[in-house]
Parts: sequence; C-alpha cells; structure tokens
Amino acid sequence: MRTTVALIEEPGGEFTLSEVELEEPRPDEVLVRIVATGVCHTDLTVPTMLPAEMFPTVMGHEGTGVVEAVGAQVAGIEVGDHVVLSFRSCRACGPCLDGDVGYCEQSLLLNYMGMRGDGSTTMRRGEQTVFGSFFGQSSLARHALAYADNCVVVDKELDLTRLAPFACGFQTGAGTVLNLLQPGPEDSLVVFGAGAVGLAAIAAAAGAGVGTIVAVDPNADRRAIAEGYGAFAVDPTDAGADDAPSVEDQVKAHTGGGARYAIDTTAIPAVVLQAQRSLRPQGTLVALGLGPAEYTIDALDLLQSGKTIRSSIEGESDPLVTIPELIALREAGKLDVDPLVTTYPFDRIADAIADAAAGKVIKPVLVW
Repeated sequence: MRTTVALIEEPGGEFTLSEVELEEPRPDEVLVRIVATGVCHTDLTVPTMLPAEMFPTVMGHEGTGVVEAVGAQVAGIEVGDHVVLSFRSCRACGPCLDGDVGYCEQSLLLNYMGMRGDGSTTMRRGEQTVFGSFFGQSSLARHALAYADNCVVVDKELDLTRLAPFACGFQTGAGTVLNLLQPGPEDSLVVFGAGAVGLAAIAAAAGAGVGTIVAVDPNADRRAIAEGYGAFAVDPTDAGADDAPSVEDQVKAHTGGGARYAIDTTAIPAVVLQAQRSLRPQGTLVALGLGPAEYTIDALDLLQSGKTIRSSIEGESDPLVTIPELIALREAGKLDVDPLVTTYPFDRIADAIADAAAGKVIKPVLVW
C-alpha cells in the first residue's frame, strides 16, 4: 500500500513528508493506521549517528493508532483495536524471560537496525530501499507495521493524542521512579532537566507522595511547571554567581543534606557530575539522557559515600504491563501529564521540533 511518511534522506537531514510503498503485514505483524506520534529526542539524535548506507529512513517510536489488519500468527489484537506502540523485545531470551524486556538480547536488531530480523525492509520508494522498523514501528507515518510484543491495546474512549508519549518519554520518566527507585514519603528526589522525561518523573513522584522533590532546569517556564507538581525549583544559571550557592548546595538545602535519589535527563557531563554530588551518602543517580560517550565522575566522592550511579532502559518497563499501569494512574488523577502535551498537525513537524528545541513546548505530538 502507498502511505505518507516523514522521511530523512541523509544523516542530519530534515524530516520531509513523502510517499512510500509499505508492505502488507506478514503473519506476525500488525498494520496500524497512525493517529498521533510523539516526537522524542531519540528520533532526532539517532539519525545523526547512523551511517549513510541506512538512509533514507523513517523514525518514530511513540505511535498510537487503530489496527487495520492483523497477521494470522498474532493473538490478542483485533482489527479496530486502539493501540499504543512502544519498543520491541524478543520475549524469549534470558532477560526477557526474567521480565527485563528492556535488556533483551535482540534489542539492537529489533529496534535500531532499520529492518526486520531477517534483514528485509518494510518500505520502498520506487526501486529504492527505505529503512524503517524503528522500535518495530517507524510511526512518523500515516501507517506502521508493528508486532504483538510492542502493541498495547487501550480503551477506545481514551484520547490517543494524549497517550502517545506513554510509549517512551513518559514511560521512561515515570517508570524510573515507580519501577526502579520506588521512593516513599520519607525520601527525596532531584531531577536534572525538566523536559518530557524529567517532568514525567516529577509527576509520578508527586502522585506517589514522595516527600521532597527538586527540579533543576534553566528554563523558567519548565521550573514553574515543576513547582506546580509541588517541587522545589533550582535555576542552575544563577548558581555560583555573586556568591550564590552552587546547584549541589541548593539541592542539599532543600533535601536536608542531599537527595536520596537523583535522575539526570540532560546527558550533559557537567550536569551529571552535579547530580552525583547532590546525593546524600548511599544515594542513587540514574542517568537517562542520550548524549556523549563519556561522563566525568567524582571518584573520591563515590568511594567515600557508597553512592550508586546507573542507567535505566525505558524505566525498567515492560510496555505491555507498565503502559496500562501508567494510564490507570492517569485516569485516577495520580499522573497528571496531559498538560505537558502540545499537538501539531503532521505537516508542521519542523515547527514541533523547533519549538521543543527552543523550550517552548514540553512534549510535541504530531496528529494526522
């Protein structure tokens, strides 16, 4: 079938709406008519890292839509179902069988290589191969092929334009808090970077009744949103100027000597170091940002404090479990993330990306 996609022609290239041929679904595939797709930082970063041989390509991994066809081997999904599309996992390797599907041994092949597991691609433009299958969906498109392991069926009464970020950004931030750290009323959490992932973490912490929450971000509007969740806000641009206390000292002042938990979403090495130093002894820092290959760690602080520095893939989530749980929290008023979403028509994809980069919006979602 012919469909429209947001195509990137070369490394670092812009998104342009183009027509391609999408294959019919194979027995293990699900054809989804996309209603809305969130724009994630990963959609913008990965194309700058791919070799020229993997272009043209189609990104998109926060899709929502309506099922139009189901392969004969697919169970539990029917034509007409409303679905949220998330990341893929094989469901058969050791980590998957242990419930750690984010660490699937086949994750690179299933999510990032631009093709199916057998090396075939799902799209073409004339005689030209078009790479896709990004996170098993490539949902910056009118139609996408997905799979039972990354299709989450949701209530048809729910607004799919608001659910798209649950596929990755909101799942990662909220999942890190609820699945991994699990802080309680006596704990403190500091989040560096109040974008979509960071604010989802803050919203989840607020809904869970975490005792003290601190947000560090240079953007005044984003700090104000964090304060709306009950967080203390720190402006890092003021720190150290005119004898103003450092970011670390401000966090320690709010948390009584250091945060029990910290999350970094910025991937800025100097900020990751601030996050480490903002922890109390035996505190835990989770680094979520996608950025440079190396961070600087304060080894003396680490050795003297028993602190833990780790990462998390998708907030330790199994999307088939976590996304329904997060949606239930949203419906119960315990995960108030709807105000973070700003919708754009798909043909304004460039505006959505520019506005997010400029800090004008938190989470752009493209709608057909």
